[in-house]
Amino acid sequence: GYSGVSPELIDTLIALFNQEIYPCIPGQGSVGASGDLAPLAHLSLVLLGEGEVHWRGQRLPAAQALAQAGIEPLTLQAKEGLAVLNGTQVSTALALAGLFEAERNFEAAILAGAMSVEAALGSFVPFDPRIHAIRGQSGQQRVAALFRRILDSSEINRSHEGCEKVQDPYSLRCQPQVMGACLDQIEYAASRILCEANAVSDNPLVFSETGDAISGGNFHAEPIAFAADNLALAIAEIGALSERRIAMLIDSSISQLPPFLIAEPGLNSGFMIAHVT
Repeated sequence: GYSGVSPELIDTLIALFNQEIYPCIPGQGSVGASGDLAPLAHLSLVLLGEGEVHWRGQRLPAAQALAQAGIEPLTLQAKEGLAVLNGTQVSTALALAGLFEAERNFEAAILAGAMSVEAALGSFVPFDPRIHAIRGQSGQQRVAALFRRILDSSEINRSHEGCEKVQDPYSLRCQPQVMGACLDQIEYAASRILCEANAVSDNPLVFSETGDAISGGNFHAEPIAFAADNLALAIAEIGALSERRIAMLIDSSISQLPPFLIAEPGLNSGFMIAHVT
């Protein structure tokens, strides 16, 4: 690759992963402006048989774990110490973990939103493809299609086709617009994180075909920081819309459901506390 490290270093990293020997890395201590130096230092110590690891449900010295797993500690060669320190790997890994959680939360929110439409006897008209096609927002169109697919052939919907409702609350009828915008943000973040996960963020870089070693700034984690901020914005909006749906559902004057979704109010406060928290 372009980091100028030996095959032995790569093989040792792979062996650690395959043996599920995970370095103990502090949860805080890096800003990513000059690579993830502090957390990567803790990761790299394990290659030398130093530091601590999680292995087989225990936290123990790296030297002990490597010896039991039959992995020889390394003596780092020229450039290798810098190569294993000066990158955005920890920031990228954390962003990936956030991305996977964001995707799961998005899917759950879509299902919860569709169920809320059913529970509140909401209209399916706001999901009509013509509404979304003339706006042209990709995420919005795809989310509306998701709602149509989930709610297709709904017996609950057919039971109130002639209801007198004019418009549903925003928390129901604007779901394609809000969730579609969130989907666009999540997908943009995913594209940047995927790019970084397959990128070379070392410095300097070694170009073996010409023998050049070139210094630059690929260690700077700004692309990952922006991607993570986009994820945070999307999740915040998904949460805000979910809160508004809960508020609507527990308000009997709007949803026509029992107050706080409890059949016999009194000692039991139903979903009141769920909304407050």
